[in-house]
Amino acid sequence: MRTPLSTERSSRHSPTSRDDRLKYLGRAGLVAYAVVYLMIAWLAVQLAFGDRAGNPSSTGALRELAQQPLGEVLVWAVSLGMFLLALWMAAEAVLGDDGAGKRLAAAGKAVVYVAIGFSGVKVAVGAGSSGKGEDTWTAKLMNVPAGQVLVGLVGLAIIAFGIYELYRAWTDKYAEMLTQEGRRGASGTAYLWFGKIGCAARGVAFAIVGGLFVYAAITHDAKKSGGLDQALYKVLAQPFGPVLLTAIGLGLACFGLFTLARARHLRD
Repeated sequence: MRTPLSTERSSRHSPTSRDDRLKYLGRAGLVAYAVVYLMIAWLAVQLAFGDRAGNPSSTGALRELAQQPLGEVLVWAVSLGMFLLALWMAAEAVLGDDGAGKRLAAAGKAVVYVAIGFSGVKVAVGAGSSGKGEDTWTAKLMNVPAGQVLVGLVGLAIIAFGIYELYRAWTDKYAEMLTQEGRRGASGTAYLWFGKIGCAARGVAFAIVGGLFVYAAITHDAKKSGGLDQALYKVLAQPFGPVLLTAIGLGLACFGLFTLARARHLRD
């Protein structure tokens, strides 16, 4: 016969209890991730209006955050949130039961979130990178055997992710990240529009980033590659560049708002 105490002990170690703890990590991390995207969006819009002092990338967003009141505390908080988000994704990669593809994707996201977290730590201690990290590792990769091919494959993978984001926006697949409650009513309608616009903007931005890597591989010039900041500068250089960049910036802000909604209505 199971006593109340044994039942309580069993519930503490049940999969449901474990999943609840992981969701707390995920919620905290998603709030931090949303802050990063909202700051990137702000820098992108500023760039579109002629202010080139900022750097519309994750590192640039963290630097901008550091300039605000209590900025150092905020950067540390965001960095901690990114590490928590990485831990959540790592747990999904190891313990998840959604198939090999989704587990591999979760592992990849964990690596990205750790990188953003470390960027935040560097900014917080005053050792932020100069924004040339992409050039440095691309140049090193280019110099290894078959490095040119590897850089091209990296670019194609980033383009594929951008196309997938556009696919999610077109098919409303992003809505699966919210609970049913999060999709209802006027607020739910707003969340879904934020998700559609945000995923589309991310898709365009990442496709451009991937294109820069492919171009670098073709020309064998690592300096032609770049991160999100380089991609947005490319957009700015096009006809009607400021208008296009403003639209992408607002789209990235929508993704940040959708991420906040996801933190509140995180699906099991």
